Amino acid sequence: MKPITRKKLLAVAVLTSLSANVAADEQQQKDDSIERIMVRGKSTYYSNNTTDESMLKQQSVMTSVLASIDNLPGVLINEGDTFGSDDWSTTISMRGFQVNLDEQQIGITVDGIPNGNSNYGGGAKANRYIDTENLQMVEVSQGTADIASRSNEALGGTLNFITLDPTVEQQMTASVTIGDFDARKYFMRYNTGEIFNDTYAWISASSSSNTDWVNESAENTRTHFAGKLISSFGEDTDITAYMAYDDVHEDNYQRVTPEQFMVNPAWDRLTDDWSGIPYIDQVYRRGWSTNRENFLAYLKANTSFGDLNLSGNLYFHDNEGRGDWLPPYIVDVNDDGDNGNSELTNQTYLGGSPIGRLYFVDKDGKTLTPNPGCESSITFPYGGAGAQYDPRCYGEGAVPVGSFRHTHYQKQRVGVNLDFDWMAYIGDMENVLRGGLWFEDYQRDEHRDWHKVIDSRAGYEFNHVPYWVQYDREYPVDTKMFYLQDAIEFGIVSARIGVKKFLVDLERKDKFSGESIKVDSDSDWLLSGGVVVQLPINGLEAFVGYAENFAAIKDEVLERDASALQNIEPETAENFDIGLRYGGDRFSAAITYYDVKFENRLNFFSADSPDGIDYLVGTNGSWVNVGGIDSSGVEAFFNYDMTEEWSLYGSYTYNDSTYVGGNSDYPAGNRVAGSAENMGVLSLSWAKDIYSAGWSSKYVGERFVDAKNQLPIDSYVVSDFYAGVTVDNVPGMKELQINMVINNVTDESYIGGVAGNWGGWIGAPRTASINFKGVF
Repeated sequence: MKPITRKKLLAVAVLTSLSANVAADEQQQKDDSIERIMVRGKSTYYSNNTTDESMLKQQSVMTSVLASIDNLPGVLINEGDTFGSDDWSTTISMRGFQVNLDEQQIGITVDGIPNGNSNYGGGAKANRYIDTENLQMVEVSQGTADIASRSNEALGGTLNFITLDPTVEQQMTASVTIGDFDARKYFMRYNTGEIFNDTYAWISASSSSNTDWVNESAENTRTHFAGKLISSFGEDTDITAYMAYDDVHEDNYQRVTPEQFMVNPAWDRLTDDWSGIPYIDQVYRRGWSTNRENFLAYLKANTSFGDLNLSGNLYFHDNEGRGDWLPPYIVDVNDDGDNGNSELTNQTYLGGSPIGRLYFVDKDGKTLTPNPGCESSITFPYGGAGAQYDPRCYGEGAVPVGSFRHTHYQKQRVGVNLDFDWMAYIGDMENVLRGGLWFEDYQRDEHRDWHKVIDSRAGYEFNHVPYWVQYDREYPVDTKMFYLQDAIEFGIVSARIGVKKFLVDLERKDKFSGESIKVDSDSDWLLSGGVVVQLPINGLEAFVGYAENFAAIKDEVLERDASALQNIEPETAENFDIGLRYGGDRFSAAITYYDVKFENRLNFFSADSPDGIDYLVGTNGSWVNVGGIDSSGVEAFFNYDMTEEWSLYGSYTYNDSTYVGGNSDYPAGNRVAGSAENMGVLSLSWAKDIYSAGWSSKYVGERFVDAKNQLPIDSYVVSDFYAGVTVDNVPGMKELQINMVINNVTDESYIGGVAGNWGGWIGAPRTASINFKGVF
């Protein structure tokens, strides 16, 4: 680990003599959220913000919960379309840290429960666990997060998505949403009221669908069920239970290069018509699919014994899914001599290596070769194809053959969290000792199989008996985390100091060969702490925080045959925050300076590129530690209730994130790919009587698609508008709400999220939706 700088060492030395009452802060946050969601950082030693009501209104209830935090300082959310209906194209960026296809460096929790990694292959972001209409708020810790946060991805902060609590009164909520691109959503939630003594619950169900915005050929569907229960026993014991089931089918968007974007900024190079030529049909949108089922359930309990508070929870998560692609050939895995090709029958081969490829066969299934000297006339995609892919280079009766490649993911996680805090007085100073542990055991299974497209001339329907199972592996992972923190408060000063440690054991088991690889990914003792000082102006406070963060080696690193595992090290980061925070009746604001040192950055070198996809790379690429990142900058926001009707919100971020060390692919001093140096938001909200409306604009500065900084992408401004009306005591119902949202009002054309060091996804165009909600 990199030595602590003198400046930070001095700050930590100060911390050891001071502390603060974390438990009180958390309870106050809980109490505040019941009354009103405020754009305000809670009184902690690190930079943090929460979503407000207007931010939720700026997004359609069809979209994912991730979109609600895009206006907070330091945060950049990009999704393939307005409705967030494609995990493949979803990216998150904060302070130079990323969540995308290549990197998972930001922690995500749901009601404090770890999400189980955010990667595309077997991971799950918060949108898989929460329906947007069941979201209460989101807590965003941009860098130095709370010491108890449960995530081994939280190098650059944590996003905690909080679900609605049940209502005291019995009620039914039903809503219907319709929008552009065939968007439809049907939602119902039933609040039971008091079902037993001090016991309340709700259950909900929703079904949604939409197509893509490019050529409107995608078939995106989502079914979601959820329920939550809270119960109190006496004055000191509370229980909370939550369950969510989510089933999605998503047809993906694809990245484009900046050059392709300039040529046609409204096409992502996926097609909507089946041509009958496998080389062209490898980019048929319905063949680029994500299928996922997620089930999450947790049970929480907390109780008190005098000044000792105890809490714990048990959770279970089951994830199952599949990712699809359409390779324009059949893999020849068995030498059949002159007897045709058994890969075209119902024969299944397990493991082994390819011995060739089949592009066209005769009516008997025997391999054909292109006519000598023939040059292909195919020019799309990937710059064109060779003669072996072109039907014009074969004789009459040649039959094209292609594959439907499936990568199957399955994961089960079981975890337990235990926490305590004990308050005692040292003289007249309040001292809180806080500690806890996190245990999680999970196993992820992954296998890849290849299926013959039944008739490549007609469509992408496939033989459900695979002709080749390329690999089959399981990845057991055991995680333990311990933390201890002491806090003391006296006068206007509060502070805390703490340590935490991760113990992570990973293993890869090959089900074909029985071969096993084990890796230990343990952290050092990680130091964190901070100080909060109440200044003479009422509501104004200063804070300083420092934390050493850690991301364990992911099990997906063990997938890659090309990775030199003995040279792979866990990623680490040192986060330092210092700032001012003010909270008044009508005005609140904060400004934070941060400095982050990110070391041992793991980068994934993918087989996917603008020149085509190497479908046969068994593990899709390799992982390499490539130096680190230095990030420093300023985050600021204000929220001003100008009158009883008008409210103004603004945020600004300056972020200087550059590579350190690295190699020729990641030159030192270059700006981090996908990270904007400047971002700003300005939102105006109005509410009077039964009406409400608002406008928000976000500016994102210039960025680079690649780490070599040779592929710049332009800045952009995206604006959203919403308007609504709420009518009470409508005949037959308690309340009727009608809300309209128009995202990207000006129809700005831009590249949004980036990944892979070569391309990015085109941002969604202007999209309108309207929601009708009744409360009975």
